Amino acid sequence: MTTPHPLTSVATLRSQARKHLERGAVTAGYSADRNQVLKLLNEALATEIVCVLRYRRHHFMARGIHGQSVGAEFLAHSVEEQGHADLLAARIVQLGGEPDFSPDSLSERSHAEYVAGDTLTQMIQENLVAERIAIDSYRDMVQYLGDQDPTTSVLLKQILAVEEEHADELADLLEGMNG
Repeated sequence: MTTPHPLTSVATLRSQARKHLERGAVTAGYSADRNQVLKLLNEALATEIVCVLRYRRHHFMARGIHGQSVGAEFLAHSVEEQGHADLLAARIVQLGGEPDFSPDSLSERSHAEYVAGDTLTQMIQENLVAERIAIDSYRDMVQYLGDQDPTTSVLLKQILAVEEEHADELADLLEGMNG
């Protein structure tokens, strides 16, 4: 049986809280490599922005008998990916970093690619590939963090759950196109 982690005394908590106020939410108890976490979060931010742009293009380019319904799904996913980008940017700032929205290096930092796709089926496939990349990326980040940064870990797990929903929905759309 493991012994529980001893709680920090109230006096120590109060004393530590008064030190390094400029660090905001990053207290002495933060044990992750902050610079590495900020790098990972900015890569995730770039990935989400690329996904927003790809989904947005696909929304407008969706044509054919299924174009309207699939295009509406692309738009909904685009809006959700933008929400993820906003959450990631806010967390980067909480950790004392700066969210990198620079379009010049966006595709280099993104884990997912921006592939236009010519047909509705190709668009669905490219979005599904990107979602699968995001799923593995977020899972890797959660495992990397372990219990060193529970707040970021919870955020990434929430985003991961939505990415898994997107992948499932896209797989269903793809089956509907081929079925």
